[in-house]
Amino acid sequence: MIVTLIVAAEVAFWVLLGLGLATRYLLRLRALSTVLLVGLPVVDLTLFALTVVDLRGGSAVSWTHALAASYAGFSIGYGPSIVRWADGQFQHRFAGGPKPPRSPKYGPERTRHEWRIAGRTAVSAGVTLSLITLLVPLSAGAAQFSDFTGWYVRLGMAAVINAIVAGCYSLWPKEAPAGAIVENGHLVGWKVPQGR
Repeated sequence: MIVTLIVAAEVAFWVLLGLGLATRYLLRLRALSTVLLVGLPVVDLTLFALTVVDLRGGSAVSWTHALAASYAGFSIGYGPSIVRWADGQFQHRFAGGPKPPRSPKYGPERTRHEWRIAGRTAVSAGVTLSLITLLVPLSAGAAQFSDFTGWYVRLGMAAVINAIVAGCYSLWPKEAPAGAIVENGHLVGWKVPQGR
């Protein structure tokens, strides 16, 4: 049952996001669009609530229960950036907006970008692990901490690895190739060689 709910929540997330953006840019109904976009985290929290109901109903604990909790964590950690990305793409393709900028590749801008990703991962992992921890008392004894040990390890490792990558960019910023002209971390051209 939980796998079906996870698939339904994933479909509902993208349908709500598409409807929210279409309502904003094609129908020009900004208030309705905002309501639809606010519904995105509600989908994931509903999935978590149904997971608790499933466990309280006596279902055997499985990895799918922790995966359902991770959807809410991902939505809180990465949801705003996904909505901003989709908004920029939709606005560019359907509403005459500017082409969204790509992620910076060089210099301090790239370092800041990596730290933003590390921050999102840390928030996502923290929220997910908090929700997984809540599954134990909320499941009326159906779940034990040991059932979710692997999730603590995997999500902790993901957060640490992201922080290490960001730290490496802090210590060794990625430099642009020689002769490149870089603005805001993006390659915009090449220097013309000086005449002799």
